[in-house]
Amino acid sequence: MQPYKGLFVLDTSQGIAGPYCATQLAALGATVVKVEPPAGDWSRGLSTKAGTQSVMHTAFNRGKRSIMLDLAAPADQAKLAALAARADVMLEAFRPGVAQRIGITPAAGKADVVFVSISGFGQAGPYSERPCTDSIAQAFTGMVAMNQGMDGVPHRTGPFFTVDMVTGLSAMVAVQAALAEQMRDRLSHAAPQRRVLDVSLHQSSAALLGYNVAEWGLLGRAPGALNTPSGAYEAADGRWVMFGLLREPDFVTLCQVLELEDLSQDPRFATFPQRSLNREALLPIIRGAFLRQPSGYWLPRFHAARMLCDQVNTPLDWLADAHVQATAAAVPLEQPGLGTLPFPALPGLGPWSVPAPDLGEHTEDVLREFGL
Repeated sequence: MQPYKGLFVLDTSQGIAGPYCATQLAALGATVVKVEPPAGDWSRGLSTKAGTQSVMHTAFNRGKRSIMLDLAAPADQAKLAALAARADVMLEAFRPGVAQRIGITPAAGKADVVFVSISGFGQAGPYSERPCTDSIAQAFTGMVAMNQGMDGVPHRTGPFFTVDMVTGLSAMVAVQAALAEQMRDRLSHAAPQRRVLDVSLHQSSAALLGYNVAEWGLLGRAPGALNTPSGAYEAADGRWVMFGLLREPDFVTLCQVLELEDLSQDPRFATFPQRSLNREALLPIIRGAFLRQPSGYWLPRFHAARMLCDQVNTPLDWLADAHVQATAAAVPLEQPGLGTLPFPALPGLGPWSVPAPDLGEHTEDVLREFGL
C-alpha cells in the first residue's frame, strides 16, 4: 500500500520518535527528506556502527533521503525555508522555542501544511522546557513504578525506546488523521487548513498506561495484581517459561498441567483476588513446580491444554523460530556499510526493505530538484 505517494515530508527531527514517524510515512509511499546537521543525527553514533551509519539510525530512518545543512549559516537557513515552503508534512523535535529560532515553524510551510512538533512534555505548560528521554517519561508517568522487579527496585520498561516508538506511532496516527481531514475538506470543495500537531513523550507514555491510570484514579490506590500467578518462571534447564491466565477456570487447568491438582482446592487460591492477596504463599509453590522439569517438558503440556504459554525468547531465538521463518516475519535489509540486517515486517503492511541514507547522501540531488 502506497497511499502517500507524491506526499513531500520534511523531517528535521533526530533520535527515535520523530524519525520513526517519518520512516512509517516513507513506508507508505511518501518522499521523505531528512535534514541533518554536519555532525549528523545523533543516532548515527549509537549502537553497532560503521562509518556514519549505525543499526539504530538505520532502524528509524529507512527509506529517506538525507541532506546536510548547517542551520547556523544564513545560506542554509534559506535553503531550509525554500524546502519548507513546498512540504506537505513537516516534523521537528527540538525543545520548545528552538525550532522557531531557526525558522522551522508552521508559518514557514504551505497554507495547508501538517506541522508536527515532538517534544518531551509538549509545547506548553510549566515543564515544556525540560529535557526528556524515554526513561524519564516512563518515570514521570508511573510506568517505572508499576514495573518493580524481583529485587524490589522499580525499573524502566524494556525494550529500549518503548515510549519513543509509541510517540512516533502516535505522531503517525495524528498525521494520518490530519491528512484525512484535509481530504474531507477537498471533497467538500473547502480549502484544506493547516494542522499543527503537538505530540509528546509524556502524553504518549501516559496514553499507553490508559487502563492503569484510569483504575488507579478510580480507586485512589494501587489495585491488586491482575491475574496472579501469571508471569515468567524458570524451568529446570535454566530456560524461562511465560504463561497467562484470563479466566478463573484457567487456574484449575494450570494446577493440572503443573501436577498440583490439590492446589486448586486450597481456599486461599480460589479466586483472582484471593490469589493476589496470598501471592507470597502461592508464588514459591509455582516456582518450585517449574523447577522440577525442563522447559521442553512444560511447553508441550501447556500447549496441549490450550493455555497461553510460550518460552521466553531472545531476539535470536525469535529469528530462528520455525513460525517466524514460515511467515516471513523478518525481512532482510541490505544496508550499505553495515551488511544484512533482519528487520521485522511492518504489521499489516508486510515486507518493506529500503535502506537508510548515508549522511548528506542526497544533498546535491535534492537541492537541484528544488532549484536550489
